[in-house]
Amino acid sequence: MSARKKVAFYTLGCKLNFSETSTIARSFTGEGFDRIDFSEKADIYVINTCSVTENADKRFKSVVKQAQKSNPEAFIAAIGCYAQLKPEELANVNGVDLVLGATEKFKITNYLNDLSKNDFGEVHSCEIEEADFYVGSYSIGDRTRAFLKVQDGCDYKCTYCTIPLARGISRSDTLNNVIQNAKEISAKGIKEIVLTGVNIGDYGKGEFGNKKHEHTFLDLVKELDNVEGVERLRISSIEPNLLKNDTIEFVAGSHSFVPHFHIPLQSGSDALLRSMKRRYMTKLYTDRIKKIKELMPNACIGVDVIVGYPGETDAHFLQTYNYLQALDISYLHVFTYSERENTPAALMEGVVPKAVRAKRSKMLRGLSVKKRRAFYEQQLGSRVKVLFEGENKEGYIHGFTENYIKVKSPWNPDLVNTIHEVNLTEIDTDGLVRIEFCMAEAMISV
Repeated sequence: MSARKKVAFYTLGCKLNFSETSTIARSFTGEGFDRIDFSEKADIYVINTCSVTENADKRFKSVVKQAQKSNPEAFIAAIGCYAQLKPEELANVNGVDLVLGATEKFKITNYLNDLSKNDFGEVHSCEIEEADFYVGSYSIGDRTRAFLKVQDGCDYKCTYCTIPLARGISRSDTLNNVIQNAKEISAKGIKEIVLTGVNIGDYGKGEFGNKKHEHTFLDLVKELDNVEGVERLRISSIEPNLLKNDTIEFVAGSHSFVPHFHIPLQSGSDALLRSMKRRYMTKLYTDRIKKIKELMPNACIGVDVIVGYPGETDAHFLQTYNYLQALDISYLHVFTYSERENTPAALMEGVVPKAVRAKRSKMLRGLSVKKRRAFYEQQLGSRVKVLFEGENKEGYIHGFTENYIKVKSPWNPDLVNTIHEVNLTEIDTDGLVRIEFCMAEAMISV
């Protein structure tokens, strides 16, 4: 009897990719493969790629080299967004044997009859118009939290973005399937579920293969809030125009949804938002932030912002910086604009020099540090609930409050994947918050 083949996975990019990697990994184990860590010697390495930024493209080659170092004879497969956008480019990377596009990645085990190394990477990709069906996914076993995919693709035409080209039209899982997946996750003892997708606020479109909305995002949120056993539900990135006030109001009084929102802004300049073909202006964005803080004063709010977009003058950038500085938000995800093929922005005039992009990025990252510190300081002295992670990091266990404050406590394996009430006491030199367990938790040895 031949030994079971070993497979390892590496995921680049977003929470959606992590949920899909986990689902694909389960298909391998169902076919008799043993999943191992990417740092170990495997027979097959599967790399789930991202192409949001130039750096994500470059990282792919380094991950391939890492796999080759572990096992030069291993079969290497590339899937994901970069594999859909530039399959031939990936196939020409030394060591890559198989490249699968958007419609093929969930059928990867069908392409593995022969695991011999290829002189050139074999490509199976599709026209993105063919990516019009939905495949549900969720991650388990990789983290304390589970990422639950509820939606895929995007019908927006933002000028800088390749995601519609990589993932196709907006389409959704059925409400029944989402609820069933949430129940399966809960049954495995996972305490927190993070909703993920490309444009989750568009949930309901394409639910049964048609273009209309069968349900709304609010319908989804309300149904998930009734799933027994799920202690925390967290909304990942959601467009400001799709985060309606009734959803904010429901989250504020819900059983399970936590006071944490991540809302893309991209620019504080209305002129640039129009150029980007975003579907809101700063007034609407401001109104959303005010509504959240009015109902949930301790809510954590993260913001995506792009620097160096074509035509961004010093005045535009300062407008963005000052807008964000005055806004009651908690942290920033700063993206330095990089030209992506087949996007309108790549052909625009007013190219910002890369050195200027880097300087602006550094300024906003510095602002993010200040914003997060100020948010943490506001929360000191609070009694909160923390879900603890599973890793021993230099003698400490880390965890997150409901409103996404990262805390630390001396390592105790009994705390892993448990929720405890604590007091937030001080901010340590590494920027994390130290805690004290409440009297009701005094039996815990830390």
